Amino acid sequence: MANKLVSGKISASTQRYLDIAEIRDNTVIMKDGTLRAVILVSSINFSLKSEDEQNAIIAAYVGFLNNIDFPLQVVVQSRELDIENYLTALKQKEKEQTNELLKIQIAEYVQYITELISIGKIMNKKFYIVVPYNPLSDKQKGFFSSLTDALKPGAMVKMKRELFLRRREKLTRRTENVIGALASIGLNSIELDTQSLIELYYNTYNPVTSANEKLVDINKLRISE
Repeated sequence: MANKLVSGKISASTQRYLDIAEIRDNTVIMKDGTLRAVILVSSINFSLKSEDEQNAIIAAYVGFLNNIDFPLQVVVQSRELDIENYLTALKQKEKEQTNELLKIQIAEYVQYITELISIGKIMNKKFYIVVPYNPLSDKQKGFFSSLTDALKPGAMVKMKRELFLRRREKLTRRTENVIGALASIGLNSIELDTQSLIELYYNTYNPVTSANEKLVDINKLRISE
C-alpha cells in the first residue's frame, strides 16, 4: 500500500510540472491556452552538395527565416538505434533459407552487424520544427479578452469546440506555410498526427520506459464515460 501511495504522489507531482494540458486533433494544447503543431523534417547531407547547391540552400533558408513572422522551435533528438527486432528477423530468414549460399551470407551479415554495434552505439537523429499559436498574438481580439484566455490554466481543455477549431485553423495555415517553405529548400516534412505526438512526448519524457513499453494505438483505446 505504501508503495502505491508513493508511486501515486510521484506521478501526480510529475504531471504537475508538465506544460501540456492535452493532445488532440493533431494539436498539443498547453496549460496556458496556446497551441503547438509539430513537423517531422527530413535531413540533407550539406557537405556532399556542390558549392552552387550549398549557396542555393543557404539562400532558400535565409528567405524562409525572413518570411516567418512568428517564433519557431527547432528540436533535434538523438537516440540509440534499437535493431534487436531487425536482427531477430534476419536470423529467422536465415533459418527459413533453403539456398545454402544465401544462408551463409545472411549469417555473415548478422555477425557483421552484431560486431558493429558492439564497437559503439548506433545513433538515430530526428529533426522537428515546433509551430506555435498564441491567442494573445491575434490582433483582432480585445486586450482583456486575450488576457483572460491566457490566465486560465488549461483553458483550451474546457474551451468550446468552435473556438478551438478557429484557433486550430490559424495554426494549420502557419504549419502549411512552414512545410511549403521547407520544400523549397529540398526538405521533406510532415505534420505529426495525434498518435505520433503522444508517442513523441511519451518517448521524450520516458526514454527508459518507452524502450520496453510501447504505447497502444489511441484508436483502440476504450474510454469510459
